[in-house]
Amino acid sequence: MGEGLAFVDGEYLAPGNARISVFDPGFTHSDAVYDVTSAWKGNLFRLDEHVARFQRSCRGISIACPYDAGEIKCILANCVHRGGVADAAYVAVVATRGHYMDEQAKRTRDIFRTRPTFIAYALPYAWVAEPATQDRGLAMIVAKTPRIPDACVNAKFKNYHWGDLTQGKFEARAAGADVAVHLTLDGHLTEGAGYNVFFVRNRKLFTPARNILEGVTRQSAMDLGGEMGIPCVVGDFVADDLRRADEAFITSTAGGIMPVARIDGIAYGDGRPGPVSKALRAEYWRRRDEGWLSTPVSSLLT
Repeated sequence: MGEGLAFVDGEYLAPGNARISVFDPGFTHSDAVYDVTSAWKGNLFRLDEHVARFQRSCRGISIACPYDAGEIKCILANCVHRGGVADAAYVAVVATRGHYMDEQAKRTRDIFRTRPTFIAYALPYAWVAEPATQDRGLAMIVAKTPRIPDACVNAKFKNYHWGDLTQGKFEARAAGADVAVHLTLDGHLTEGAGYNVFFVRNRKLFTPARNILEGVTRQSAMDLGGEMGIPCVVGDFVADDLRRADEAFITSTAGGIMPVARIDGIAYGDGRPGPVSKALRAEYWRRRDEGWLSTPVSSLLT
């Protein structure tokens, strides 16, 4: 396994040498969007969807991405291949507001006179929760910190505004839990730090509809559920719906489908991953091993 590779503004670099300016609004103001896919056994998962969502995110916050979809896919594939991580990689693409075009723009922080910074990288695969933690089932809390409202920062555009999500991580740590889920200001379930949330009742899936990133792995879980005769309801749910469920799980590029065994200190069932969560997790990874919905890295190399 290699260490991975980065691509910054036209240049391939070792990950430790990847840099952006400290004056880039992506750093100073979280003025950036990104997306993340994964490579597994030489294949990039649902690559077209991830790149299309990244382009929507760029448009959503008015960043002019300097590369088209085909170019982005080739750059990501080269990062994976040349970085030696094709067997298992965390693969990201980022666009920041970028470089100020001249000294006057820098002095006035004129974001309308900037040139975007484009970043891509592939690193060894990352997990929201390690496989051993998934085997026992995650402990989750309902965070006291609410999710940033879509009216302020639209979660459909995958962005770096993580102040609320980071606070949720600290809340989970203080409670002895692994992960947190946030509520809207009016008390409906949303998502957590890089993952969507599902709960199960009577062998039916339920997942929040709004103030969330519409995750690609979330969609994969719904697709699998449909094929396995496990329907999904997308709607508005409150914390007690999650607490009273039969089981729960989270979904993310960084870990797939990950069972939850406890919510706010109370166990689901016997305190181990439930049967629906286990079945979906097993099927997800079985199909990933077979190259499900994937693009071979080798087909995109230049």
